[in-house]
Amino acid sequence: MSEKAARRAVFLDRDGVINRAIVRDGKPYPPNSLSELEILPGVPEALAQLKAAGFRLIVVTNQPDVARGKQTRAAVEAMHAALQAQLPLDEIRACYHDSHDSCTCRKPQPGLLLAAAREHGLELSASYLIGDRWRDIEAGQRAGCTSLFIDYQYAERQPLEPYVRVASLTEAVEWILAREYILYENAQRSIR
Repeated sequence: MSEKAARRAVFLDRDGVINRAIVRDGKPYPPNSLSELEILPGVPEALAQLKAAGFRLIVVTNQPDVARGKQTRAAVEAMHAALQAQLPLDEIRACYHDSHDSCTCRKPQPGLLLAAAREHGLELSASYLIGDRWRDIEAGQRAGCTSLFIDYQYAERQPLEPYVRVASLTEAVEWILAREYILYENAQRSIR
């Protein structure tokens, strides 16, 4: 594996990408407890494929219900521990702020991605972000990642282009791996 390949990551939103979001009136909400946490079908296999391809897997998630007093940080961290125990994730980074806090870590700000890149020496232009909301996609774009949007057609704002629209994490992973294969083949041709 090349040094550049070793510095790639796939950043993943949590709710709606890794685990099922609870949709009410067309809008997604996080699970309230460990008992409501349900890993989406195909996620373990899709993440295993990315891991086998040499990507670091980093979840970046907004959890504003902690700041709003609707959720405890301990409950969120228990869900994160359960996800890490069941999935090949390298790390989970969470922003516990609300919109009015004006932090740099709450998506659409790219702070969670930028901090991970600094800490792990990641090359953001060779990395990807997969999300299901406009905030995710914009954070990925601001960080310089290729962004893939899982479009569940929520009753909310849509992301601004450029992004790749997919129907699931499985489809996003297929797209990433196909693109990586093409990039590898083109690099090999230029060496010859």
